[in-house]
Amino acid sequence: MASLRLNLKSLGGPYCHHDASLPMQCPPKRGRIRCGATTPTRSYSITLLPGDGIGPEVISVAKGVLRLAGSLEGIEFGFQEMPMGGAALDLTGVPLPDETLSAARQSDAVLLGAIGGYKWDKNEKHLKPETGLLQLREGLKVFANLRPATVLPQLVDASTLKKEVAEGVDLMVVRELTGGIYFGKPRGFSSNENGEEIGFNTEIYATSEIDRIARVAFETARKRHGKLCSVDKANVLEASMLWRRRVTAIALEYPDVELTHMYVDNAAMQLVRNPKQFDTIVTNNIFGDILSDEASMITGSIGMLPSASLGEKGPGLFEPIHGSAPDIAGQDKANPLAAVLSAAMLLKYGLGEKNAAERIEAAVLNTLNRGFRTGDIYSDGNTLVGCKRIGEEVLKSVESEVLATI
Repeated sequence: MASLRLNLKSLGGPYCHHDASLPMQCPPKRGRIRCGATTPTRSYSITLLPGDGIGPEVISVAKGVLRLAGSLEGIEFGFQEMPMGGAALDLTGVPLPDETLSAARQSDAVLLGAIGGYKWDKNEKHLKPETGLLQLREGLKVFANLRPATVLPQLVDASTLKKEVAEGVDLMVVRELTGGIYFGKPRGFSSNENGEEIGFNTEIYATSEIDRIARVAFETARKRHGKLCSVDKANVLEASMLWRRRVTAIALEYPDVELTHMYVDNAAMQLVRNPKQFDTIVTNNIFGDILSDEASMITGSIGMLPSASLGEKGPGLFEPIHGSAPDIAGQDKANPLAAVLSAAMLLKYGLGEKNAAERIEAAVLNTLNRGFRTGDIYSDGNTLVGCKRIGEEVLKSVESEVLATI
């Protein structure tokens, strides 16, 4: 089975690495133009979880790109689409049906669209779409979430930061995904001595949980620019004090990586003040959830950024970091490029198919170079298109295998 095996030696950013690990900025490696599919020599099973809102739209585009890129590299995919999130709630009454989790576990990789929506916001916690996502991560035993945030030259003007601040930003957030306050116990509701209702959660980490995510982060930093910033709140929280001690201890195994520590409140400020100071960031579940979303907006649009969630064995989970955007669902306004790039990460990390991944990355870059933009990244002088059309343009670039340079 070609399921993911977390090989720390191969970890880095989700893209080619050279002087700057920018998505789709690898120098041309192949000069051929090949438009015909090759005879499949490898086959993989992919579980697709379109989910809610714009999820089905972006997954449809990503599926088409995956299929074409695979066929040109001798890869055949078997796709199985399963319900999850709000769609699963409406269909089965639960956000993650047993059949969906079973299919995901038995596949070689999982590609998720988006989950959630206003319709289910008032549901009880165990019946919220987001609960299904937490259950999926736990069920797949994925603990390391890698989120790149790279400002492409073509999109630097889309950033809300000044050009001189945003230009050249290329960072990776490595987030611990299955521990901390999102999963810690005890948790729940009760009453205090005054009879007031209280809600409580527990931020808790074991040494083994910290050590394994730290090693992923150090290996990632080693393959990038050799700088790792560990973010915590060790001046207040005991869990963070342990976090800092363990990350510092693991650093002895990586003398070639420069380790620094930063409190989370300062890190949030520095990300918008001087984001280029960061290369690789490692942090806990809740801090990573917040900081990775903040970092994503430096790039100009959350609709451009993919993510990978990896475990020690079994299939990885790959998904765009944007939400379900119910306000624009079904209107052909969604940006599918984050889902397409998540498919590239699936190929690279989940299946070890680097050539097919680079073909997709190059195709996205070429599509942007040709001036096609969805509404979230549109600027004057470019061509405004919808979700389907930009997907078609990516397919053209995949097939022609135009390896563009910047």
